[in-house]
Amino acid sequence: MGVGKTAICRILKNMLKNSVFLDGDWCWDMNPFSVTDETKQMVLDNICYVLNNFIGCSTLENIIFCWVLHEQNIIDIIMSRLDLTEVKTIPISLVCREEKLRERLLKDVNAEIRKPDVIERSIERIPLYKKLNTYKIDVSDITAEDAAKHIKELT
Repeated sequence: MGVGKTAICRILKNMLKNSVFLDGDWCWDMNPFSVTDETKQMVLDNICYVLNNFIGCSTLENIIFCWVLHEQNIIDIIMSRLDLTEVKTIPISLVCREEKLRERLLKDVNAEIRKPDVIERSIERIPLYKKLNTYKIDVSDITAEDAAKHIKELT
């Protein structure tokens, strides 16, 4: 949270030909926000359903998916439920130094875009990203455009 996932993915969608973008948060945009075993399963089902539909669409060449994926198990569950025959995947984690993340999130809190509790929850997750089997891009000191260009080079 707060590293610029959505902004970077929107830019990347316009850089890559025949592309589509799914933000996992869209599959969990409910009021009140409720995290239960049932809602977690629903979100995973929704994400996998949409991603598999994108994969099956012959006009799409690039599928961009972002979500807060801080545990390898979540990544593995999603990947195991996708039809990845003849599909190249590039798992990427956007990471950020603590002070930069705190600064970005505080700006969002002050603008009432996020609630204050997001700061500590996000800071606590920073060490978890080191354990993931993903390509890491440190976005602490680069723009969203630069990060998107870097990702494009990986495709």
